[in-house]
Amino acid sequence: MSFNINKQLNAEDQEPKATEVAEVTATTKAPEAPVVETAHDDFDWSRDKRNVSAYTAEEKAKYDTVYDNTFKQINDGEMIQATVESLTKTDAVVNIGFKSDGLISLNEFRDIPGGVKVGDVIEVMVVEKEDRDGNLHLSRKSARTTRAWERIVEVNKTGEIVTGLVTSKTKGGLIVDVFGMETFLPGSQIDVKPVTDYDQFVGKTMEFKVVKINEAIKNAVVSHKALIESDIEAQRAEIIGKLEKGQVLEGTIKNITDFGAFLDLGGLDGLLYITDISWGRINHPSEVLKMDQKLNVVVLDFDDDKKRISLGLKQLTPHPWDTLAENLKEGEVVKGKVVNIEDYGAFLEIMPGVEGLVHVSEITWANTPINAKEFFKLGDEYEAKVVTLDKDTRKMSLSIKQLTEDPWSTIENQFPEGSKHNGVVKNITPYGVFVELATGIGGMIHISDLSWLKRFNSPNEYTKVGNDIEVLILSIDKEGRKLQLGHKQIEEDPWTSLESIFTIGSIHEGTVIKKDDKGAMVQLPYGLEGFAPARHLAKEDGKTVGVDEIANFMVIEFERSDKRIVVSHTRLWEQQMEEEKQVIRKEKQVEAESTKKAVKAIQSKVEKTTLGDLSALADLKAKLDGDNAAEEAKGE
Repeated sequence: MSFNINKQLNAEDQEPKATEVAEVTATTKAPEAPVVETAHDDFDWSRDKRNVSAYTAEEKAKYDTVYDNTFKQINDGEMIQATVESLTKTDAVVNIGFKSDGLISLNEFRDIPGGVKVGDVIEVMVVEKEDRDGNLHLSRKSARTTRAWERIVEVNKTGEIVTGLVTSKTKGGLIVDVFGMETFLPGSQIDVKPVTDYDQFVGKTMEFKVVKINEAIKNAVVSHKALIESDIEAQRAEIIGKLEKGQVLEGTIKNITDFGAFLDLGGLDGLLYITDISWGRINHPSEVLKMDQKLNVVVLDFDDDKKRISLGLKQLTPHPWDTLAENLKEGEVVKGKVVNIEDYGAFLEIMPGVEGLVHVSEITWANTPINAKEFFKLGDEYEAKVVTLDKDTRKMSLSIKQLTEDPWSTIENQFPEGSKHNGVVKNITPYGVFVELATGIGGMIHISDLSWLKRFNSPNEYTKVGNDIEVLILSIDKEGRKLQLGHKQIEEDPWTSLESIFTIGSIHEGTVIKKDDKGAMVQLPYGLEGFAPARHLAKEDGKTVGVDEIANFMVIEFERSDKRIVVSHTRLWEQQMEEEKQVIRKEKQVEAESTKKAVKAIQSKVEKTTLGDLSALADLKAKLDGDNAAEEAKGE
């Protein structure tokens, strides 16, 4: 240090003047050139030696102390106060009490209204005491960022509310300047309501809460929504603290769903369920409510813990059943709209909130089963008669059929037994067909009464719903309100005449129309169907008669009472083969008899010849025997 002091003394080895000492003491800069030159080889050591020798040891120590006190010891990354000494076009020259001044770009002072001025005291960070060019590198921006981060970490711990300037829009949110540091405001944290236009917030100064920090990368996330929710929560607590069942509040509709509507009660949401909107039935809340609509509603129930509030709108008006007209009584005719349809009937709304049930049994006088969901349509209007009315239980039963006279009271006059009529097929079941002859009058044709000749697995094979059909009244059950109808009875039973045509053993041409493991149905002449058992479908070549194949069939059974005929194709060729066998047997028998006769004739001839031969031989033998005896006699 004594070397630098000696470098400041004059060359004539004189003692420094008081003013010179004061100047050295007041300066904040280290002599740059002399310090650098101390390392040069051409330094005049001999002269310096002479200058040093001119001072006493006490004076040297004194001047060394004065010189040392003019400089500060600084480190990289240190925060320090600085004074603006001068300004250039691009930089500010600042003094930190080091051996040299530092330069800071004017861009780092843009946040100061009116800009930086000479003499301003600012806080800077020592980035480098000496960069590669030998300059002191200072930064006000780094200092502000560091201080800002320290402040942000602190408020994140304390939950303190901060003020920030929204500087720009970025992907997914906004950039906010807080304490001079950029922080991120996600779009979901701007407001409690969804925000789509971020541009409207750019340039605004708003209050925020630091909700998340990342120490590693010095990144912070702020929220404006958290402040709003805190205010709302405070409002909620205040509102819930004052809530009472039956209390009437004003609310604004903020959302409409299938099951109801949510109302903003001034910081607290309440649910207006669909069944509490109107005394009458509505399919969707949007039929009577609109978004942002203001309503007076009554508090039905609330839960302090879950902060749920159930609201009612219809409860603000009297129940319609309590205001029914006095002249509405049993036997009166009313008009209503279908508001609900069930399997057992339909509900007609006589007035909003007042409904009556038309049971399926009260739709028509007919005994034919009716599907309410097919008969009624929502929104249709009907007149009906009030059958029962109970204001205490708020129930009403209605009847449509009782608006007209019961046709079954005089059924035998209009539809006597044995009479023929035209009707319409209204319903088909596996066992029969329901036919409507007139409004409220109908009956059933059993499946066995559809045709004399054909057997059906289902009535659908013969007719369809909506078709016209001619029927004969077979019987009347007035108490049971039933008519037994027949269709085949319109014509005479053909089986009487068919018996003489389809005699057992008779052969007819037929077509196989259906076939299964048991056998086949065969279409015969005159519309008659016969059944051929599986074993009677075999052909002579070993195959069987197939579906849609035409072949000859023999009648092997005919039962008039059961309307049943059994036929066989196999019996034809089997019988033919049997006949052929019989012919062959007869031919063989005739041939055998003829052969037998021929043999007998031959045998008779043979016998005669043999006997004659025997007589001649006897004569010859006798003659020979005589000759032998004569010769023996001669010899003797």
